[in-house]
Amino acid sequence: MNILFNADDFGLTKGVTDGIIKAHSEGVVGSTTLMMNGKATDYAVEQAKHHPTLDIGIHLVLTWGKPVSQRSVSSLIDENGRFKYRSNYVETEPPNLDEVKKEWTAQIEAYLATGLTLHHIDSHHHIHGWEPLKQIIISLAETYSVPVRYVESLKEYPNLLLTDALWLEFYEDGVNRDIFSKLNRLDVSSVEVMTHPSFVDNDLKDVSSYTEKRKEELDILTNLSVPGWVNLL
Repeated sequence: MNILFNADDFGLTKGVTDGIIKAHSEGVVGSTTLMMNGKATDYAVEQAKHHPTLDIGIHLVLTWGKPVSQRSVSSLIDENGRFKYRSNYVETEPPNLDEVKKEWTAQIEAYLATGLTLHHIDSHHHIHGWEPLKQIIISLAETYSVPVRYVESLKEYPNLLLTDALWLEFYEDGVNRDIFSKLNRLDVSSVEVMTHPSFVDNDLKDVSSYTEKRKEELDILTNLSVPGWVNLL
């Protein structure tokens, strides 16, 4: 089975970035996705260039921080200029689609301006899987010729998907060393495992409720024994 351990939130903070680098250089993480509006985006770009074996994608954002676009995306932000959407976005009215495409295009263009190769697309809080945004993400994947993280809304477009399935259970109470035995039960040829390894710094404590478990993830991801039936991507 082809298994890709992807680390989300690259560039969110320095501690997150350093944790992901360690999970790659000393562990099983093969790719990560960069937030273009993170607290440590520039540092993450620098680290990515020092670790060319780590594949880098983009972590599109619509639910945290401030927009990247220099053009108006006023319908997407609150009075403080920050994105108004949160992880419960499915319970809200769909956003202005033109402004979402404008902002996400700006994020991708900012990524490409770093000189990094774009490996794939995913998003913070899986918002690229929100049904109203389906055509936008299809358009971006086709325009930039990169695959997209598996989401249910795109399952009928397997040619656009990074893997056949996405494993979300290596998170919170699901973080444990039994990951490979669980993945072995899947009837797929490829799967992406979403991970969040990190060193916990003060910036992370300020922006995320998911903190201490990230340290546990880092420990596990750097100490796994990979079975012979696994091909790490």
